[in-house]
Amino acid sequence: MKNILIIGAGLSSSTMISYLLDKSGEYGWSIVVADVNKSVAESKIDNHPNAKAVEFDIHSDLALTKLVSENDIIVSMLPSRFHPLVAEECLKQKKHMFTASYVSPQMRAYDDEAKEKDLLFLNECGVDPGIDHMSAMKVIDDIRNKGGKIISFESNTGGLIAPEYDNNPWNYKFTWNARNVILAGQGTACFRHNNKLKYIPYNRLFERTSRMSVLDYGEFDVYANRDSLMYQEIYGIEDAETIFRGTFRRPGYCEAYNVFIQLGLTDDTYEMENAEKLTNRSYLAAFLPEPNGGELEDVLCRYMNLDRNGEVFRKIEWLGLFEEKKISKGKHTPAQILQSIIEPKWTLDEGDLDMIVMQHRFVYELNGKRFKRLSSMIVIGKDTVDTAMSITVGMPVAFAIEEFLNGKFSVRGVQVPVIPELYEPILEKLSPFGVEFIEEEFEL
Repeated sequence: MKNILIIGAGLSSSTMISYLLDKSGEYGWSIVVADVNKSVAESKIDNHPNAKAVEFDIHSDLALTKLVSENDIIVSMLPSRFHPLVAEECLKQKKHMFTASYVSPQMRAYDDEAKEKDLLFLNECGVDPGIDHMSAMKVIDDIRNKGGKIISFESNTGGLIAPEYDNNPWNYKFTWNARNVILAGQGTACFRHNNKLKYIPYNRLFERTSRMSVLDYGEFDVYANRDSLMYQEIYGIEDAETIFRGTFRRPGYCEAYNVFIQLGLTDDTYEMENAEKLTNRSYLAAFLPEPNGGELEDVLCRYMNLDRNGEVFRKIEWLGLFEEKKISKGKHTPAQILQSIIEPKWTLDEGDLDMIVMQHRFVYELNGKRFKRLSSMIVIGKDTVDTAMSITVGMPVAFAIEEFLNGKFSVRGVQVPVIPELYEPILEKLSPFGVEFIEEEFEL
């Protein structure tokens, strides 16, 4: 019998947990789901005979040591900042580890020791990062195997609301961690375009967008996502003239959200004085010049050069920023307060379905000719539990665990799924879950 520990029972874990439970009888697995909220963990296992739920706080060293000691495979679905704590314990106790998150420099530093101890630490095995790596590498390897050369690579992904349920002015609802959405893009994005390095600081990120269409799902705006340059080496496309990774939003979202960025409402580095006494309206007013007798709405429009009858103003008004509604208790940084205002408005309604949109754009040379290949994926969620986000984040991890425990993976160390040994079986297993790519190719 193999014991699997899943730390973190949030939205993105649901489909993965369900699949592993379904397979537990066939493979003789015992599954422990640990979460800071035990009732959430209990809801995910639903009294399954091969599983148990436990209350767990990542800040408790003793609890972490005990849980890791009792299990063979450790799955961390915690916020990424906690993965190194789990990884260090896995190294001490010689346990394999799986996550859906980016490889941090700290995680990368564990590579040599993990290899020495014959351990697999598989990271970036979700959707973005994860399915994006696997699907892109499948095409890149196919082009290279034919003798082609990658000239340009662009990859964009977005977690959005399915068109039939897109019923608010922002054309957006939370389909994953709300805090991550509020803080998205902070830092400087960098990429290569036509052999020139480009950098976009956070205060300009949501202004420097491009627009494109994906299959029959309409138009999207794209903003640059983090450091695209690191993928030159990871994907083996160091000679590519363009390499860019971005995030999809519906048209108009970035322009409106940029108002919050320019005002400083997404700052998470300090706490506001007397935050418990603020209302939505006084919170917004704190970041604007004095009205001098005018309405706050007009002050915002003058300060940010907005049309009070325009779409951007309508989006902000719809969120309730001008209402005299008390700020939620315990919210003190500008970003935390903004999240508390937005979250009730962007929460999925009962019956809503979400959508993952992903598209890779390749330009390559082969036999003296240039070609453009588009590889596009749309995944629609099944319900508010088995969301598209939960399917695409959790199922690659679940399949990776299944393949590993069945002896299919020989690679060790800190890995991401960019080699055929890892990505081929996972992509094959994802297909019945609606994770399929539509390929289009044109000669240029």
